[in-house]
Amino acid sequence: MNIRRNSWTTWKTRARGLRAKTAGVLASVVLATAALAGCSSAGSDSGSASSDSSSSASAAAAVDGTRDAAAVLADNEETHAEDGDTEYDESQASKAVAVELTGDSASAEGKGVDVDGSTVTITAGGTYVLSGSLDDGQIVITAPEATVKLVLDGVDISSSSGAAIAATEAERLVVVLADGSENKLSDTDSYAEDAEANAALYSAGDLTIGGSGSLTVKGNGNDAIAGKDGLVVEGGNITVEAADDGIRGKDYLVVDGGTVTVTAKGDGLKSDNADEEDAGYIAVAGGTVSVTAGGDAVDAATDLVVTGGELTVEAEASDDTSAHGLKSGVITVLEGGTVDVDASADALHGDAAVHLNGADVTLAAGDDGIHAEGDLVISAGTLDITGSNEGLEGKDILVRGGTATVTSDDDGVNASGSEATSEQDAQGGPGGGPGGGGGGMEVGDYSAKVTGGTLVLNSQGDGFDSNGTAEITGGTIVVNGPEAGGNGALDVNGSFTVSGGTLLASGSAGMVVAPDEESEQGWLSATLDASVEAGTTLHIVDADGGVVASYVTSKTIQNVVYSGAGIKSGEEYGVYSGGSTSGSDTGGLAGSGKLGSAEKIATVTAGEAPEGGFGGGGGGDRGSSRTGRRGGARCRPCGDPWCGWAQRSFSPAGPVLVAVLVGGRWRCPR
Repeated sequence: MNIRRNSWTTWKTRARGLRAKTAGVLASVVLATAALAGCSSAGSDSGSASSDSSSSASAAAAVDGTRDAAAVLADNEETHAEDGDTEYDESQASKAVAVELTGDSASAEGKGVDVDGSTVTITAGGTYVLSGSLDDGQIVITAPEATVKLVLDGVDISSSSGAAIAATEAERLVVVLADGSENKLSDTDSYAEDAEANAALYSAGDLTIGGSGSLTVKGNGNDAIAGKDGLVVEGGNITVEAADDGIRGKDYLVVDGGTVTVTAKGDGLKSDNADEEDAGYIAVAGGTVSVTAGGDAVDAATDLVVTGGELTVEAEASDDTSAHGLKSGVITVLEGGTVDVDASADALHGDAAVHLNGADVTLAAGDDGIHAEGDLVISAGTLDITGSNEGLEGKDILVRGGTATVTSDDDGVNASGSEATSEQDAQGGPGGGPGGGGGGMEVGDYSAKVTGGTLVLNSQGDGFDSNGTAEITGGTIVVNGPEAGGNGALDVNGSFTVSGGTLLASGSAGMVVAPDEESEQGWLSATLDASVEAGTTLHIVDADGGVVASYVTSKTIQNVVYSGAGIKSGEEYGVYSGGSTSGSDTGGLAGSGKLGSAEKIATVTAGEAPEGGFGGGGGGDRGSSRTGRRGGARCRPCGDPWCGWAQRSFSPAGPVLVAVLVGGRWRCPR
């Protein structure tokens, strides 16, 4: 896709009411406030934090996470780039001014060029062909309201006093990398705080880079390439190293082609205008982009859209610097191309929304695989989260297409947030603290829905978790849940209904949750007398001996929840161990299976939750709160300084049981 002025305007609209540009800033403030409030004693500040959280939630909720790339881009400023901008061949040489750089000076054949020692100043619009080297000099452009095209044909420019190329006055700067040429730019290692031109290649106006040659840029003192307005990369083999940000376009940064390699101590690709509704976005439509950053690898103040090309990023910080892979202040849409992320923080972080709509995405994260303060939507494409703390985390999570595989150290799917939304939250817990004191689990304004596609979860914590409601109407969901008893394959605080699709969730038996009795589609939950080892073949068999489902465990498990078209509420089913499977394999769920000499290890009635578990409650009190017994498990005090309020329940049936508030969620410490 070429994002051009002449094609964009045919479908551009201005419905920006949903953009909520303040969502990113507000969300960051709220999260910081919530963390501090959670570690402090009760006081008047708790009300303020709750108010800020509600405002953040409202801002994030105003962004529709189902919007596609075309709709998002239509709300953004059109780019300055036009067809033919970066074209140059020998037939145009007669109209260009040749500038030869000679080490400590330069010579020019034509008007519009002033030479003062090693400083070359271009004062008029037009095309200038540069060759040679400046050992310690600059190319300065002072051509107000003009378009200046620089053709770099084998240049090597270094400067000890500032930028190598500084377009301080120009409406547009176009940099063309001549065919077969190798070009190098290097700047000073220190800039004054008020320096206007503060990058090795700098433009105060719009900047376009293209051609088929190569360009190596070293930003020794700050950024490598910076455009104060918009910046478009159309081609070339571009390699940059930066003391701070790699490539920064304030209003927008668009990559349409070429090969771009960025190594930055700060952010890699950046657009930071959060003050204007239609600015601050990053779009990757083609080319090959590789980023290694000490901050956020790709950081858009507003929207981040990928519709083509190859984007490979790595973000790692040794301190508390933000080191997300892809970060957006409003919405991230990955609709085409391939995206590969390895980040020490979140792989994909959206201050409002994230939409996967057709790209092939591979993520590895030190924190969340995908985190959205509002909507997190998967509509198409492939997603493979190879490692994360929590896999998918957002206020409202919707899976309606595509194929997603998630591996997590904690929750696989977590519909949650930091704001207090339940009646108990509003009233506060004992001693004025947030949260309920033991009447029932808080049901927040969160949702996890699966209407289509394939979702495979491999979690050590809760598998499919919603602090609000959950709904499955289609698709295939396989949860390879936890082995430890302090979590469950399924964990839903409110209503949990199944009316279609296929659900298989297996894990430990300590915290068992099953769908509601009111579910339109039948389900069963089988807690086995003894755990079965990884690699065990299990079959669910109806009363007539027909195999309804076959599954091969990937962990040691003691509970299986299954829902599918073949399950009828009230009827008995057997769980068999042994036999064989064949056909497709979706996270262990087989296309078909045969009993052979398999042995029956459990008998269950569809629609009945196992003793000590949860289910069939219709979203009400499921038998206890997080502060009481749950499937026989007992919580212990956490002792973690990040845990806020500790809520205690004195149960006649057992000792004091404790839950803790972590990041706005009541959790049973492991």
